[in-house]
Amino acid sequence: MQRDLRTWLFANGIGLAIAAIVLCTSANARERTIWSGTAAYYSENYKGMTASGARYDPNKFTCAHRTLPFGTRLRVTDPRTHRSVVVVVNDRGPFNKGRMLDLSFAAAKILRMQGHGLIKVTATIEGPVARTSAAQ
Repeated sequence: MQRDLRTWLFANGIGLAIAAIVLCTSANARERTIWSGTAAYYSENYKGMTASGARYDPNKFTCAHRTLPFGTRLRVTDPRTHRSVVVVVNDRGPFNKGRMLDLSFAAAKILRMQGHGLIKVTATIEGPVARTSAAQ
């Protein structure tokens, strides 16, 4: 009886391990998803707090996204010029319909957005979500 129970537990343990591997693999595949949309940027003169609790710094490579966890690293690319920048989500927004991201002024400079205001971009999650403090 105990041997049958051990065999059953072992077989179910193997099954659960395989299920966990499959779920983790599919989660990693989702992380590589590419989003396309419109990005805007914060004014160089904007002063204020972000939703993560950090003070907005125009010289840091940060962004606002509606749902991604704070600390998520995104590679944002202008498909027209192929310029790209890696930013960290530390704020919520944009709240204007049709916009996907609000980028910091530093990120906008790398993408050469000044004077354009809005550009079409693609974004991909760059590596794992950073598990750091909100002060990024």
